[in-house]
Amino acid sequence: MDKFAVCIAGAGVVGLAIAYKLASSRQFQGKDIVVVEREASFGQHTSSRNSEVIHAGIYYPTGSLKARLCVRGKALLYDHCLRHSIAHRQLGKFIVAAAAGVPALESLASLAFANGVTDLVWFDDPQLHEQEPALKASHALFSPSTGIIDSHEYMQSLLHLAQNRGVQFAPYTEITAVNRASVGFVVDTSIASGTRCVRYQFGCDFLVNCAGLDATALAGKIDGVDRSTIPQTHFCKGDYFSYQGASPFKHLIYPLPEANTQGLGIHATLDMAGQLRFGPDTEYIEKRNYHVDASKSAGFAAAIAAYFPAIEVTKLQPAYSGIRPKLAALGEPVADFIIEGSAENGVPGLVQLFGMESPGLTASLAIGELVAGDIV
Repeated sequence: MDKFAVCIAGAGVVGLAIAYKLASSRQFQGKDIVVVEREASFGQHTSSRNSEVIHAGIYYPTGSLKARLCVRGKALLYDHCLRHSIAHRQLGKFIVAAAAGVPALESLASLAFANGVTDLVWFDDPQLHEQEPALKASHALFSPSTGIIDSHEYMQSLLHLAQNRGVQFAPYTEITAVNRASVGFVVDTSIASGTRCVRYQFGCDFLVNCAGLDATALAGKIDGVDRSTIPQTHFCKGDYFSYQGASPFKHLIYPLPEANTQGLGIHATLDMAGQLRFGPDTEYIEKRNYHVDASKSAGFAAAIAAYFPAIEVTKLQPAYSGIRPKLAALGEPVADFIIEGSAENGVPGLVQLFGMESPGLTASLAIGELVAGDIV
């Protein structure tokens, strides 16, 4: 039976970052590491269906993993982009509000400062209008360290760098069961090969469950895991609409975060080609569904008009959707990332990650650093 030092389940941005960080560590240089992925390629779900924003670390509860790993991850990500020529732009973003929203902006600024985000700048109406004439707002916080990234190019770089260090990538491979061995695990998989599936079994010393939307389901297949400790994952869908024509904005534009904690509100972002898009909204769903309902455009336009009154609903076109693996159900307080080592889950050699939603892309290298440190 083949044997690996580490099996990483899930080739999203977090799984790839963990593979890269492990393969770069002194302890695992030259060791066999495999990244197992059910899909045909990497990053097919949450990692490639988002706003592609490099977040500053503003919104998350102080001391949380999201706050700490976002701030650390942002620095690592910008450095990675520069060293490996990954397409990105540090555009900055405005968080805008009417006069009644100023206290909420002040609270947000205090939270950001407590999280280590010390570069926010206040703008009032005249200054804001000079920067973004199409905006309607009386005040704004400007975050100069917020940016955008080509997420596919970033993930491709992580995989390439990991493979150069000996990591193997196994697409079309679904884990069906994980059993404890005297040391480590025996992993049963089903590999799609043409019109049939082939069973493949291998051993590994360490298993990292970072399967994103499937992390909870995979945890239930691992021998020795107390089922009562496995958190429930809730699918929260978000749709995006592109906006036809030249963008009226030079920066990213965000309203105040939603009071229900589900999301950050329908915001305006730009991709690397300068295409303006709006989203995401939030909708809890039972099953995966990436269809974008074109009839939502009127509701999107109404929300966007609060800060962009000149919006034309006919210019909104369905773009794509993504699904966030939330640990908080509808109406519940925001939940933090869960990153469990063997000390927490009681299974030697097992690391599990749950709720890897935003800011997972920004935090990915910091998450990889944390997990690698836990294993090493």
